[in-house]
Amino acid sequence: MAPSQLDPHPDPHHDEGTVTVSDGRRLGWAAYGDPDGDPVLWFHGTPGGRYQVPVGVNPTGRSTGLRVITLERPGTGNSTNYAYRSLKQFARDVNAAADQLGLDKFAVAGLSGGGPYTLAVAHELPDRVVTSAVLGGLAPSIGRGAVFSYTQITTAGQALLSPMRRAFGSMMRFGLDGVAAQAPAVYSAYAKINGRADLEVMMRPDVMAMFIHDITQAGPLRAPFHDLTLFGRPWGFDPGNIAGQVLIWHGDADHIVPLIHGRRLAKSVPNSRLMLMPGKGHFGGFSEVGDVLTTIRGVWDGSDRVTGHQRRDSEGNITNRRPVGEEAVQ
Repeated sequence: MAPSQLDPHPDPHHDEGTVTVSDGRRLGWAAYGDPDGDPVLWFHGTPGGRYQVPVGVNPTGRSTGLRVITLERPGTGNSTNYAYRSLKQFARDVNAAADQLGLDKFAVAGLSGGGPYTLAVAHELPDRVVTSAVLGGLAPSIGRGAVFSYTQITTAGQALLSPMRRAFGSMMRFGLDGVAAQAPAVYSAYAKINGRADLEVMMRPDVMAMFIHDITQAGPLRAPFHDLTLFGRPWGFDPGNIAGQVLIWHGDADHIVPLIHGRRLAKSVPNSRLMLMPGKGHFGGFSEVGDVLTTIRGVWDGSDRVTGHQRRDSEGNITNRRPVGEEAVQ
């Protein structure tokens, strides 16, 4: 669907292109916010692409002096299709992409399925990553600190899922082409099924415009199958060994990636801060871009430091003490 069919339009990117990584593969990207600002590499959810950004990213990016660069994973948008063997391979691609984009140090942020990739980059590139932000992100489903998750279904189905990637990715694209004209109605139906906690955010015209524009420009959707395959495997690194500061936003009414994931990550990562979003669901992070970028700005400048297992309450108070009853969370 062309952006002109949607009102209001999604936040326009001020630049986009591709970078070339190993084996001549390409990764698509788009940039928002302050063109001359400090860079934040933003990793989309599952599914998603380079146009999946929180509404308001441009004015907030400019006011905080941050350039938000979305980087597409293989198999979506302008990125070459490729199946990583581990999450750590993505970090190597990010390292190469940052070099081509002329970036030295940068922050990383990821929503939902972009969360594990964010943590992988933070783990693998500690000398380049200033801070990391995870919005409604997944915790490991296998190994140390594992959380029971629907992604464990993919563990049992690895042999079946891998050969299905190409066929189902193309089928999903044909399906999107077929419903493009009815996209707002289809999206509205999905939003209502998705749950009351997300309904208010998802039914905002600007959020709807962003999601529809992104998904209908993403091309053959093979990336979601790559994601699910990796999420069902051992990650190849321990989040407990991440040296940097990790910021975690999670809605307490998230039924797609339940709050236990955010709590487990906050407990595992040595220097983390959990920002609970009361009453918000999985897409609550799309209404928190101001908080996310402002907090990243503070950590980058050194005016805000994340030490130990911090929590921020609904009034903005930060403490290193776990709330009563949370000690029992495993």
